[in-house]
Amino acid sequence: MRVPGRRAVPAAIGVAIATVLAVDVAILAEQATRKASAERTEQLVAAAGDGRLAQEVAPLGRRMEPRFMVVSRDRAAISDELLEKVRRIKGVAGVERVDGARAKLAGKEVGIFGVDPSSFRNFTPKPTAEHDGLWRNVAAGDVAVSFVLGSDGGVGLDSQVPVSGGSRAERVRVGAHATMGIGDIDAVVSKTTARRLGMVEDNVLLIALDAESAKDSKAAGRVKKAVGRLVPAKTGTLRTLSPGLDFKSSGGSGAYLSALEIKTAINAGMTKLGMPYVWGGESDAEGGYDCSGLLQWSFRQAGIRLPRVAEDQARTGPVVPFEQARVGDLLIWANDPTAPGRISHIALYLGGDEMLVAPRTGDFVKIQKVYFRGFRGAVRIDRKAAARLAG
Repeated sequence: MRVPGRRAVPAAIGVAIATVLAVDVAILAEQATRKASAERTEQLVAAAGDGRLAQEVAPLGRRMEPRFMVVSRDRAAISDELLEKVRRIKGVAGVERVDGARAKLAGKEVGIFGVDPSSFRNFTPKPTAEHDGLWRNVAAGDVAVSFVLGSDGGVGLDSQVPVSGGSRAERVRVGAHATMGIGDIDAVVSKTTARRLGMVEDNVLLIALDAESAKDSKAAGRVKKAVGRLVPAKTGTLRTLSPGLDFKSSGGSGAYLSALEIKTAINAGMTKLGMPYVWGGESDAEGGYDCSGLLQWSFRQAGIRLPRVAEDQARTGPVVPFEQARVGDLLIWANDPTAPGRISHIALYLGGDEMLVAPRTGDFVKIQKVYFRGFRGAVRIDRKAAARLAG
């Protein structure tokens, strides 16, 4: 066997040291990222106000991601009997009954839930679920609004906002900016607060699947069919909730838009330059547009139906890297630290590193350079996928 020379031994030691240092640096970088994420999430929860009673909530249990949602008709409550029947369906991992309504919050129309903070937290994204202070604030009477409603919609943390979710209205403190993981639900209060507002009681049922059924589309389909038999259309509506976007499997049927359709959509969007950003806005009648509302309106002028929110628009075709982006693709961002991976912002690519976008409250529809913090890719719209998601 050859004996290493003098130069080989120091070189081998150097490589070993470099390898160890690289691993240490990688570990430190990961720890720093986690710490920064935790600190950023912490900044999204208001401290308990003076004189507020500390509210205890149960510790986080087993987290589940809701896959289906049942909304009862005629303001009827989900019965205990139906709850138990759904719970016993093979493949169901958990169920949660909540109060649901459309509400006016700080002048904006939002979806709102009245929840039991101790149990509902198990059905939310991990950073949201893990934050005890957030749920204590909700239990104490605060409203938690989604990260996007807070950051883009201008609903400030620790502010007092008018909320009307039923027969009454009152001012409620914003105790957290935290996303709940359900597309059109942008506010959560405790059931005590919900009932003080006059919201309908227990009219929504969230259903989570076990790990095996969640990964198997056929198994998930069987669960959906079983729930549908228990909840006929005359009793309630059954909706499939979108899971977090899976970039590895995002795809389309190849029914992509023509150059004329893309040109028509872009030209339509350009007519809205200078219009104010308005949370939930999707027409001139509302005084402006938000990011996804602008795109939905623009493509509608080209005869293309898009779903309403950014998270669903991001599923309308395959996701490609920016280097492969074409004019007319949708550009997507995941900026929400309380729901990592979920798409919270979207724009229309114009080529030449420029995009048409409705940025946030206080801004306006404009053309700006593409930026890459939180950027997740470009979506090539597939008309079949878009129509299916638009419903």
